[in-house]
Amino acid sequence: MTTFNDFGLHADINRALAAKDYTQPTPIQTQAIPPLMKGRDLCGIAQTGTGKTAGFSLPSIHHLLTYPHRANPRSCRMLVLAPTRELAAQIAQSCRDYGRFTKLSVSTVFGGVPINKQIRDLSGGVDILVATPGRLLDLIDQRALRLDDVEIFVLDEADQMMDMGFIHSLRRIAKLLPSRRQNLFFSATMPKEIAHLAEQFLEDPVTVSVTPAATTVEKISQYSTFVEQKEKQALLHSVIASEDIDRALIFTRTKHGADRVVRHLAGAGIKAMAIHGNKSQSQRTHALQAFRSGDIKLLVATDIAARGIDVSGVSHVINFEIPNVPEQYVHRIGRTARAGAEGKAISFIAPDERPYMRDIERVTRSKSEPMPLPENFNELVRNLPKPAQPPRDTGSQGRNPQRQREDALRGRDAGKPRGDRGPRRDGAPAGEGAEGQRKRRFRPRNKSVGAHKGAVKRVG
Repeated sequence: MTTFNDFGLHADINRALAAKDYTQPTPIQTQAIPPLMKGRDLCGIAQTGTGKTAGFSLPSIHHLLTYPHRANPRSCRMLVLAPTRELAAQIAQSCRDYGRFTKLSVSTVFGGVPINKQIRDLSGGVDILVATPGRLLDLIDQRALRLDDVEIFVLDEADQMMDMGFIHSLRRIAKLLPSRRQNLFFSATMPKEIAHLAEQFLEDPVTVSVTPAATTVEKISQYSTFVEQKEKQALLHSVIASEDIDRALIFTRTKHGADRVVRHLAGAGIKAMAIHGNKSQSQRTHALQAFRSGDIKLLVATDIAARGIDVSGVSHVINFEIPNVPEQYVHRIGRTARAGAEGKAISFIAPDERPYMRDIERVTRSKSEPMPLPENFNELVRNLPKPAQPPRDTGSQGRNPQRQREDALRGRDAGKPRGDRGPRRDGAPAGEGAEGQRKRRFRPRNKSVGAHKGAVKRVG
């Protein structure tokens, strides 16, 4: 039986693994670590929850310790790209844990937070940088970072990168990397588009695959219920009341749908939080921390949380709405039954979602077990509590800061005061702002009054 001690990792790494009681590697770690220790490029086909973060970070940290030198200012020795902020933060924390007995520096950069602190953190150079593509290019454009010193490049969740539209950013980043480097490429699926992307980064790679594409975890019990879309909220309340839930992830297809589910739960006195792209980084971090700590048992999410978020103790995944991409279903339900535990996935299927479920069953080669509606379901629908009122709109202050910045870069007026926009519809000049509007608002309409200084309206 293979153990971590068999890999010949640096003593400080083995010490960190022992502190975390890690002794036996997962299959992808067993396959990936030996060739990576030899400096080979690697293409890994693996879903989240397989241990791939340790699979690429342990040999990379070993390399940095074996060939020690200080990172140059505004540069990094190892670059890890992740599609979401949450995954980037999680990878960075894992690197810190594995390098806890070393002096290696780890930084994270992503959007939604002020960039100035990130610029300061990079000014002296860092050993390991974990980044999302957009903020990475922002820092490069501001000359706060350069990539010509990168020794190890890791692209994680490549298929989600493609889904999120990062392909042009990735191609630009590839041109900025040095020709001599080690490349690690990970994806849960490997369609033709991802294979072509891999060819741009990898040179004579070793390919490891621990799970066939679009398969489901054996320890997940899958159930499905056919229900009208407008009745799903009542069904959700019933499932929450009847199931023994430790933690549950509830997935919707849209951001507004996630917020709507949370308001309905709040109206019924059920505590839950939402996480999606319209939330600020502080809101998303707070929601994940509350979910991890157990302060809330229910987290309502769009697919932004379906990849890479490793929260232990998720007993249930509830598909409030079915994804229209079969692979996304696999990523969603993979949030439960982690680390050998068992889990339960329950899907609510509206009539127009039945084709999606057929595609899922065809791709995954598995069928979910039918779960009947509760006997008193009609009564539950009739007595569904009204949703809580949404929070007041605070304008630009309540918007995602990263989105405001992106809107500004696109030339939009989002979040700007009237005085910063172009000419007004009524022909007033630009730049008057609120003060100018106020002055016009109180001008007398009668031109005979106040038309010139000292004018007096005559009566009679």
